[in-house]
Formats: sequence, C-alpha cells, structure tokens
Amino acid sequence: MMDWTDRHCRYFLRGFSPRVLLYTEMITSEALLRGQSARLLHFDPAEQPVALQLGGSEPARLAAAARLGEAAGYREINLNCGCPSDRVHAGAFGACLMAEPARVAECVSAMCAAVNIPVTVKMRIGIIAGGKAASPLRTRLQDYAESDFERLIEFTSAVSAAGCGVFIVHARQAVLGGLSPKENREVPPLRADIVQRLVAQFPSLRFVLNGGLRTAPQVQAALQWSAGVMLGREAYHRPYILSELHQAVFDEPWQRPEEGALLDRMADYAERELAAGEPLSAITRHMFGLYAGQPGARAYRQRLSLGVREPGAGAALLRAP
Repeated sequence: MMDWTDRHCRYFLRGFSPRVLLYTEMITSEALLRGQSARLLHFDPAEQPVALQLGGSEPARLAAAARLGEAAGYREINLNCGCPSDRVHAGAFGACLMAEPARVAECVSAMCAAVNIPVTVKMRIGIIAGGKAASPLRTRLQDYAESDFERLIEFTSAVSAAGCGVFIVHARQAVLGGLSPKENREVPPLRADIVQRLVAQFPSLRFVLNGGLRTAPQVQAALQWSAGVMLGREAYHRPYILSELHQAVFDEPWQRPEEGALLDRMADYAERELAAGEPLSAITRHMFGLYAGQPGARAYRQRLSLGVREPGAGAALLRAP
C-alpha cells in the first residue's frame, strides 16, 4: 500500500471504526535514518491505534528505525517481507527476504531488543522466481509442493524464535520478476488453506489472514480460525466495510457516523492541514470511496476531482452539501 495509506488516508479511515488497527505505508529504515523521520513518522493522535511498517534488511538499521517509531508513538512495528515489487526487490527487502530466514530472524531479534512494543512480520506463503516466459510461470503457480510448505515452516520457525509472535500472511506466493505488482495480487492463486496449515503447525503463534477478502461474511468466516484479518485495497475503495466489520466483530453499541458528519470531520481536518501547508489534493485523493455503491457516488467523486482544481479551493469543498 505504498503511496496509499499515508497519514491523510489513515485519518479518513479512522472515521469508519474507532478500533481497527491501521498500518502505515511501508517506510524504509534508511529513509528514517537519513533525517526524514520527523516528516515520515508524523501522524495525528486521532489516527491511533497505528502500526509502523518498515522495509529494510540490516538489523542495526532496522533496530534504530524501530526505536524512532516507538518514540513517535506507534503501537507496533511491522517488518515487510511480502512486497514483491522490483523496486523493493532491488533494495534487498520485501518478499525476497523470505529466502533468508536467518537474516530476517536477526532483524527481528534486533528490533525486539530495541523496543517495548510488538514486532510483527508481514509475509507471503512463499516466493517463486519469475521470468519472461509467462505460461510456464503460471503453470508452476498452480502447484504448491510440500517442499514449499517446508520452506514456509523453516521461515516461520526461525523468525518466531527471534521474538515474532504475530505473522500477517498474504495467502499467495510472491513472484520475484515477471509479474507486475498488480499481477502479483491477482495471478498467484489464493491459498488460505496453507495459512490454516500454519495455524495448526504453530498453535502458540498468531496468524492474520490477508488477501482476497472482499465482504464482511468472508472476513467473519476467516476469523473462525485466524487471529485476525488484514484488508488493503478493499478498505481503501469501500471504507464502509470497516464499519460493517466493527459492528459485527465488537460487542459494543458504536454506530458509524452519517456521511455528512464524516465530511465535516474531514473538512475540520483539512482546515488544520491547509494552514500547515498541506495541499488539499493530498487529502481529497483518499476520499473517493465515501459514497461507494450509493446513489450520487459519481457526482461526489466529480465534485472532489474537479473542485480541488478550482482557484482558492479549500476545506469548504469537503463540507456536506
């Protein structure tokens, strides 16, 4: 979710549930340690609870970045071992780290020693070398051999022994090379059954299911056997699913605010951010899903996309009409 779940996005999504745990986009340890930490780690207290997701592969550097995250007030540090993009792969972090369980274990151990908040890992059910020959690759993706699961066990064992007790598992293999990031979210088949096998293999660990979850009933079914679920693009494009799940999962009387109240909340936020120098478009670009699936959704999107370009456009654009 790089370039998606920034602080403006998280503030908007918080309006749909007061309890869901929100994650930052992946931030590299190097970016934080090269003097950009104040800007990259800044968030509004209303976003809490928030977890910081880090990218990196050097234990000492990740430990230092984790300390900055804890000092900034984040509730959890998450190490990304699941992103398959070529840019991330070239930086020697993301999904390619699943081939180096000992190295990931060192990173986790260093971060756990550096902070007093949970350190978690986001991963895939495996990795596979890609290439330009699409057909053979797609054929190989249909099979998940016992040796693939053994490597997954090896990775999980090593990293859990280093101090990680929670694994967020995107239930697809990651293809390193040969597929675009979008294809990596769609072409490798979903294998929730593999995550279920992990749950059975490691009963003392907590596994959070990620990938392909679109509806509240699907999520509720997954919660019968997983410790939690992670939603990405579905929550971004249809944020009301967070409210649906909050009401279904938590035994409390909370009710989602009406659209007008959510718009007024964002307008108040925009006034503060504009005064601090933030462009209005940085906020509105995350709000197109407010009326998703409802009458008037298209008119609302047009109002935002066109209105933000008007000279003098300000927070009033976001207030309920």
